[in-house]
Amino acid sequence: MNSQRTWIITGPTSGIGRRTALELAAHGTVVLVGRDPAKLAVIERQIEARGGRSVSVVADFSDLGSVRRAAGEIVALGLPVAGVLNNAGIFPLEHRTTSQGWDLTYATNHLGPFAFTQALVPHLPDGANVVFVSSGVEDPDRKPAVMAGFRGARFISVEASARGEWKPGGSSRPGFDAYATSKQGNLATVLAFARETPRLRFNAVEPGFSPGSGLGRDAGPVVRFVSKYVLSPLAPMIKYWSTPKRAARVLTEVLTSDSEASGIYYDERGKPMLGSQQVRDPEFTDRVVAETRALLATCVIQ
Repeated sequence: MNSQRTWIITGPTSGIGRRTALELAAHGTVVLVGRDPAKLAVIERQIEARGGRSVSVVADFSDLGSVRRAAGEIVALGLPVAGVLNNAGIFPLEHRTTSQGWDLTYATNHLGPFAFTQALVPHLPDGANVVFVSSGVEDPDRKPAVMAGFRGARFISVEASARGEWKPGGSSRPGFDAYATSKQGNLATVLAFARETPRLRFNAVEPGFSPGSGLGRDAGPVVRFVSKYVLSPLAPMIKYWSTPKRAARVLTEVLTSDSEASGIYYDERGKPMLGSQQVRDPEFTDRVVAETRALLATCVIQ
């Protein structure tokens, strides 16, 4: 264990995030960033029971002011940050909005993590690794995602996405287009940031479909029961599927790696993969980043 290194993880209180936080504790101090102080305290105790060290910072990633305050609090800690894992994410089945009127999924999964990362970048040492958890559902040509009801990212513009407006021809299921488009935003951020800031490393991971994770918490009790006790044990045997334990291992390996690789998208087994044809276009990813910055610049934080 290198106690001189610090790892920041968002969304560390359940599912893949919780497992990864516990894994990261073997590699140094862990900064736990989440919205529920009580749940953060639980994972802190679990890390300390294993002989690790952790610090909690409260942040709601749907709230830009909360995100920026959390980033400032982390910078003020003065810890030697070696890596940042943007894991926090939600997948509501219905359309919801934030107090600012933004689409809740797009704000939580893309706008919040983007603002968080952008605030931290100037304070990260050369060689630090920033990893985003993305998802293959952003690709309209990914057959398992299409079979599940996704139609890929439905991006029109960042402003349209923030309003909850998507390109026509998308999924018939509420929430699917928002989730896929927000995850494409994560991947676009990684690819564009890797080009524009070569002193740091930016990578993304598709952790695989994990029935045992907390992402489907909005599903009904029967679906949750089947996912946890029927589908989850089968996951390791199915292509593109995973478990929180295995996903945590892959995420930890990518984040703590001493490789200089940047701009890489890894699959659920830690192997390089390709995103959608759209997100592989540098002009598109630069546009997503530029529009995100422009939108966030208009937000006055009280």
